[in-house]
Amino acid sequence: MILTNAKLYTPLEVIEPATVVIENGIIKKVFKGIVKDGIDLEGKFLALGFIDTHIHGCYGFDTNDAKVDSFLGMSKALVKHGVTAFIPTTVTASHEVLLKASKAVAEAMRIQEKKLEGARILGLHLEGPYINPEKRGAQNPAYIRKPDFEEFLEYWEASNGNIREITIAPEVEGALEFIEKAVELGVIVQLGHTNATYEEAKRAILAGSSKATHLFNAMRGIHHRDVGVVGACLDSESIFVELICDLIHISPAAIRLAYKIAGKHRITLITDAISAAGLPDGEYELGGLKVVVKDGICRLGSGALAGSTLTMDKAIRNLVKIGIPLQDALIMASYTPARAIGEENLGVIKPGNKADLVVLNEKLRVEQTYVNGELVFEV
Repeated sequence: MILTNAKLYTPLEVIEPATVVIENGIIKKVFKGIVKDGIDLEGKFLALGFIDTHIHGCYGFDTNDAKVDSFLGMSKALVKHGVTAFIPTTVTASHEVLLKASKAVAEAMRIQEKKLEGARILGLHLEGPYINPEKRGAQNPAYIRKPDFEEFLEYWEASNGNIREITIAPEVEGALEFIEKAVELGVIVQLGHTNATYEEAKRAILAGSSKATHLFNAMRGIHHRDVGVVGACLDSESIFVELICDLIHISPAAIRLAYKIAGKHRITLITDAISAAGLPDGEYELGGLKVVVKDGICRLGSGALAGSTLTMDKAIRNLVKIGIPLQDALIMASYTPARAIGEENLGVIKPGNKADLVVLNEKLRVEQTYVNGELVFEV
């Protein structure tokens, strides 16, 4: 297959007009120019498919359902929004629920190995249960507990080694030892739902943590005499930082501040979306807690934000709206997320990489999505 006459964002460079040649689901050639026998994209934007590494659900599907069909349902729905790879994310729950979710993700990934019909599942992200109750946000306090590596190993084994990420509060008892052991397994440890000081966060980073869970949200803020975990993560060049760019969780000014300090190569766009994403306002559930969605904003009865209804394509439009260059927004939606989780054959449109692509119109709306070179969504 050949896609031609596109404005291509690799996303590290912009090529116009561009042609991409695909064979057996892999990118074979990328060059400037137009060919006659390709699919004419008529100058539309061609970019790498988006990678959402923190999403709880969408279109009625919920990771905490712990069902194979929920994972596969998310996979098929997300391509509507240009997502070609994702990490389904649990919230704090009982041991039984997290064990079931771990087993379900392994089975869903086995099914995708035989036949991939939507966005590829890259593993499981456990957001909790080893967090600080003081910064629980929308996490169910009934199931928050201290780090237990033996318990975690049960999830790891049930997932067939596919626990990709875990969010932990570094200041809780036993956290540093847990971080070291998890990193040895190859798990990406994220700092989140935490009241850690700057020093506590820095110790966790030295222990191997490499990411911040939805920076600014559910964590100690910046004070001029203690910049806290937010400051520690922004100050540490080795740390990738997640941002929920729905313009609700964090203000445009906070986004621009993080962008100026951490930059496009350390910021990973996430949605933190729940099952309500893509559906009308109403009552939903997250981790056993009732969530009311009004005007697309998700809140608990207490008023606390409870995930989002954000989609990755809208996050990109929001960034452009507040003055972030489109190329940088696309880098933060694909290249940087891939680097943050060590996916070497994703993240850049270049020969040898997987042909996971999205076609956007001038309004940055998704018109086509390709996974492994196969058209999986078209308006």
